[in-house]
Amino acid sequence: MDGNARALHGPAVLAARVALGWMLALGAALAAPAPWYYWRSQVDGRRVCAQASPGAGWMRDSPAFEGPGCQPRRRVIVVPMR
Repeated sequence: MDGNARALHGPAVLAARVALGWMLALGAALAAPAPWYYWRSQVDGRRVCAQASPGAGWMRDSPAFEGPGCQPRRRVIVVPMR
């Protein structure tokens, strides 16, 4: 083996791979779903609900919805027991 082959398998490379794996796992765990919006067609005024723009000729027509399918998030009311 030459020096270049040994450099690819050292403890520093293993530590870097482990750190990269932890960063990817943490990033996936903290990722939030994309918000939903109503989009209005500039051609015929139709509205569609989508997380991303349907394409050219569409303008965002509502604030962000946190629930799926342009529905507001359900409100949970907690009533303490006596």
